[in-house]
Amino acid sequence: MTGAGPAETMSAQADDTRVKRRSGLDRLGAILAAIAAAGLAFQPFSLFRANRIVAAKPVGILSALPPLEAWLLVAVVVAACAVLLLRTPPALRLVVSALTLAVLAVAVGRSGMFLTPSSNTYARVAPGGAFWIVAFAFSIALADASVRLKMSPLARLALLAFTGGALWMLLWSGAWDSLSILREYTNRADVFWREARVHLLLAIGSLAGAAVVGIPLGILCFRVQPIRATLLNSLNILQTIPSMALFGLLIAPLAWVAAHVPGASAVGIAGIGIAPAFVALFAYSLLPMVSNTVAGLESVPPQVRDAARGMGMTARQRFFEVDMPLAFPVILTGIRIVLVQNLGLAVLAGLIGGGGFGTFVFQGISQTATDLVLLGALPTVALAFAAAIVLDALVEIANPTPNRSAAA
Repeated sequence: MTGAGPAETMSAQADDTRVKRRSGLDRLGAILAAIAAAGLAFQPFSLFRANRIVAAKPVGILSALPPLEAWLLVAVVVAACAVLLLRTPPALRLVVSALTLAVLAVAVGRSGMFLTPSSNTYARVAPGGAFWIVAFAFSIALADASVRLKMSPLARLALLAFTGGALWMLLWSGAWDSLSILREYTNRADVFWREARVHLLLAIGSLAGAAVVGIPLGILCFRVQPIRATLLNSLNILQTIPSMALFGLLIAPLAWVAAHVPGASAVGIAGIGIAPAFVALFAYSLLPMVSNTVAGLESVPPQVRDAARGMGMTARQRFFEVDMPLAFPVILTGIRIVLVQNLGLAVLAGLIGGGGFGTFVFQGISQTATDLVLLGALPTVALAFAAAIVLDALVEIANPTPNRSAAA
């Protein structure tokens, strides 16, 4: 009987390694499962307040829900953690993570109904640390599974639309009506949507202004080398000013403009309010727009320009039909950076009377009302998250070639 040769031995060892990898633990999944399990075991599932400003009383999961529902939720989370712990297929991890988040969302709504005394309009029930920790762990698992599946841009957009639709159905069904954040919303529904419009106006309006100014400046920097360093360094210095400080610094000059420039006050320019918030967001948006425009134009291969020149294309034709289309994905990346940044920074407009979701955040801080803070913070996070997914997908659609850099 002859022994196995070196090739056969190496092949067998490789097969053993592949089997171990398939059957072993998933590193990220093990961390997320440990986080979820620890959160569920050691953190309260709900927080009960007799009214909106008193200290909260933590309520464990077995007391926050009817016994059968509590144990069912524990079983679902434990089973889902087991799926994350092992090297399971990405599709299974995606489905399990989504289902766990759905069960968790329904359970926290049921907790609000279970803990709120009947006919009591003062009591408040909010999600506790266990809910947020478990939701965080399985949200990361969901994102990781979508990356492992290498989902196409359209598939990611479809997943985002499905998630948004599921959340809307949950809110529409009234399953969360007993939670404190929904009670805060009910008391301020008209104000909420007005501030939402202001928040979007600040974020998208400043982005539009930065695009109108920043893209031509980027083109100028690309074509006129001597001014590039001066302009980009100036914008870099502007970017280093703390946001709250910049908002404050703009109050005095804009108040002077409103007082001394005819018609300025009539169009809304003032020392406080939307005007300084808009100008500050516009200023912070210029650097990404200018630098990404320069980077996009520099990423166009010289051979492509030479070929276009050899075909007899004029300088104008080369710019609009060659340079700009090839640079567009990088410019779009700059737009993505600016939009996500501005959606977050617009919260600070609430400090100077500019409105937006920051109004609720700072009112909640001043009143020690956590749920009012969340009423402003959660929509901001959701908008930034959705904007990042949508624009990332658009960047990939605009730039299907994977080897071309789209970062600046």
